[in-house]
Amino acid sequence: MASPSDCKATIIDGKAIAQTIRSEIADEVRHLSQKYGKVPGLAVVIVGNRKDSQSYVGMKRKACAEVGIRSFDVNLPEEVPESDLISKVHELNANPDVHGILVQLPLPKHINEEKVLGEISLEKDVDGFHPLNIGKLAMKGREPLFQPCTPKAILQCCQILYDLAFVLFAKMLCNCFPFSLQGCLELLSRSGVSVKGKNAVVVGRSNIVGLPVSLLLLKADATVSIVHSRTPDPERLVREADIVIAAAGQAMMIKGSWIKPGAAVIDVGTNAVDDPTKKSGYRLVGDVDFEAACRVAGWITPVPGGVGPMTVAMLLRNTLDGVKRVIEQ
Repeated sequence: MASPSDCKATIIDGKAIAQTIRSEIADEVRHLSQKYGKVPGLAVVIVGNRKDSQSYVGMKRKACAEVGIRSFDVNLPEEVPESDLISKVHELNANPDVHGILVQLPLPKHINEEKVLGEISLEKDVDGFHPLNIGKLAMKGREPLFQPCTPKAILQCCQILYDLAFVLFAKMLCNCFPFSLQGCLELLSRSGVSVKGKNAVVVGRSNIVGLPVSLLLLKADATVSIVHSRTPDPERLVREADIVIAAAGQAMMIKGSWIKPGAAVIDVGTNAVDDPTKKSGYRLVGDVDFEAACRVAGWITPVPGGVGPMTVAMLLRNTLDGVKRVIEQ
């Protein structure tokens, strides 16, 4: 295990950043309620009894309650016909109190995920997976109504990391603004400095993370490479990256020796590995060898406690944006 003195990287506390965002969302929700008598509504649809899905859904519903977003809970049995699920989605599309719809994935094998996601109203697709939203994300000069939550969270982290580098460099030069960490986060969340010109490598090409985050980084004017299972020399590409997005789903695949000194490492992976010292018999690790990488990287997100809380915060933000769009219309 790396001792604190061995770890040169700034460890990005996703929980703290997400809590700041949640507080801002709660304030906006109260304002909308007082001024317009309307609050955001998020419908979360879950099919079956997968423990991991139940856990994720419970976390999202709890987050809604904390910020004042109304939660519509739809729990369907594992054997529900695809047609019944689609009918339920249509009901939620027609409900004016619902401003966001999330169908928890994966769905049972007898249900066509693409077909179900395509039935969600574009204006309520807060997960950002509707084909038209993804299509607009891929097109230059077009903007989707909603960006996928995890990639959106990753981009926020990237912006914060490089904005932090700018702030610390400025402080070193002038030595006149002794920012606290909370002050930095407050400043950085509003600075809007892009990742323009940075060399970013995305490890993984899934529809949920790898592909959309590469498109988001491209829109932000980063130079983007994608590493996947058929890439001949992934280590060489990762070593050249200013930003590494790890989303391959392979425990500790990316070694510390792969990381460019000072790089920003965003670890999306969540993998269970055997650990007899834990009561559960396992522990969660990312796609990056954290202990080795934190000795080399400039910034790194931990697993757990990094991207995960930010993803939920982005879901809440998208739902808030949905109700604001309705009010404006």
